[in-house]
Amino acid sequence: MSNTVKKVTDAIGSSKMLLSQRSLYENFKSLLFIYFLVTQSIKAERHLRARGILTTCRELYAWIAQRVIFLLLRLPSARAKVKAEMDKAKLDIEQSLCPQGADVVRHLSLPAEGQTLEWILSEMDTMDQQSGTLDYRRGKISGAVYHGGDDLEKVIVAAYKHYCVSNPLHPSVFPAVRKMEAEIVAMCLRLYNNPNGAGTMTAGGTESIIMAVKTYRDWARATKGITEPEMIIPSSAHAAFDKGAAYLKIKVHTIPVDPVTRKADIKRMKRAILLVGSTINFPDGNQDDIVALGVLASKYNIGLHVDCCLGSFIVPYLEKAGLAEGSNGKYKLHPFDFRVNGVTSISCDTHKYGFAPKGTSVVMYKNAALRRFQYYVYPDWSGGVYASPSLSGSRPGALIAGTWAAMQYMGDKGYLDSCRDIVTCARSIADTIASSIPELYVLGSPPASVVAFGSKHPKVNILEVGDMMSKKGWHLNGLSGPPALHIACTRLTVTMVDTFIADLKDAIKEAKITPNGKGTMVALYGLGNSSPVGPSMVTQLAEAFLDTMYKA
Repeated sequence: MSNTVKKVTDAIGSSKMLLSQRSLYENFKSLLFIYFLVTQSIKAERHLRARGILTTCRELYAWIAQRVIFLLLRLPSARAKVKAEMDKAKLDIEQSLCPQGADVVRHLSLPAEGQTLEWILSEMDTMDQQSGTLDYRRGKISGAVYHGGDDLEKVIVAAYKHYCVSNPLHPSVFPAVRKMEAEIVAMCLRLYNNPNGAGTMTAGGTESIIMAVKTYRDWARATKGITEPEMIIPSSAHAAFDKGAAYLKIKVHTIPVDPVTRKADIKRMKRAILLVGSTINFPDGNQDDIVALGVLASKYNIGLHVDCCLGSFIVPYLEKAGLAEGSNGKYKLHPFDFRVNGVTSISCDTHKYGFAPKGTSVVMYKNAALRRFQYYVYPDWSGGVYASPSLSGSRPGALIAGTWAAMQYMGDKGYLDSCRDIVTCARSIADTIASSIPELYVLGSPPASVVAFGSKHPKVNILEVGDMMSKKGWHLNGLSGPPALHIACTRLTVTMVDTFIADLKDAIKEAKITPNGKGTMVALYGLGNSSPVGPSMVTQLAEAFLDTMYKA
């Protein structure tokens, strides 16, 4: 009997222990669920606060519609049709980029023996002819080529030749290159009214922007303990911000811009690790309200990056050129540089209106302490201490020398005159469109060198106009949201204003009377807006384009 009682007592004790353990386990699961619920609720609240209920609902609807259409496209008949159309489009891309014909020589392996300089130059001329290279000197290209003149070109080539083997990764071997790079940054800092600030050179505007994004991510982690960073950008901000966020695992909240002023909706710009504004933006050449963004950045103690990659050596000279106030209530430039309270970094492309060789830009910071978060340092590498200021390790010192030489050659007066000529050219185009082309309207009130225009006529497809302009030799940028075209004026555009306006009027007539709907702009941007899966299709075409770039 006593043994039986003991066994029952032991069994009860074991059951209590199991129940106790199960209770702990259940409690742990409950706590874990509550933690998950709270964290996801916080993320959802941030998402709604940044995007708004209507935008969030639209995004959800688009996501559901996209998934439904993708399911339908899996049907054999639909899949075959889409594949056939995409294959045709990819073939068109390849034929447009890669020279065709029996006389085209493809150099797929090294020559048995080295070729002479004469042969190399002759072969380059042949490739130019076979590829149909555009003559940028005609002044019909929007941006792309920022030519400072034949004399400056000679200066840059001479500087490049002088330092063609240099590498700033080794400053003790190439001390002059180190000195020139530091001086380029110093000159840009003074141009943007922060002589005691800090900065570095990069390989272009995209790298400058990505470096700034990386800086704020690391700053927020070190000073605020933020491990899931978010940043808020206007829809008009450069795609490099989205690219940097994708690389660096930062959530992006894209805020719409006002359809009339083309400025960011300040009411939607809330707390994050970084706010972004542009002076000027790439799509339509307008400027965000940097002062208002600075107030927000100061209030929440977060970074404010002003993207001046395109404004570069134009916007700092508008005030001195007497153009900052605009004219007839239009084109006014508002404060944007380090004098604005809250601005903590600025990017500026020297290879645009600085007329430096392609592949050079500067990212500037309020102070050296913030710049340190951009650096990468690896002290324990077996190859020695490794430290670099930006993405690249080795860099072409020749580009630094070319940039320094261009800035020295142009000087303050050269850039001032250039600003006055180019901005006057852009405003002349904008005024003429507004006053004498009733089918079109100018987007916003662009203060600098870029003019974007859309159609307000029901029978004029602006993208059709863009395709017609291409046939006339113009190389303009197509935009979406809203559909529009833009021209980034350069020194080469200055003498082409009358030709541009005449060709634009003719293109509008042709697009109105004989639209064909088969041009590159119409096809590409039409596909992107055709359905919820349109962007996915455009992505595939863009990837095919990039693949073709490397087809020998």
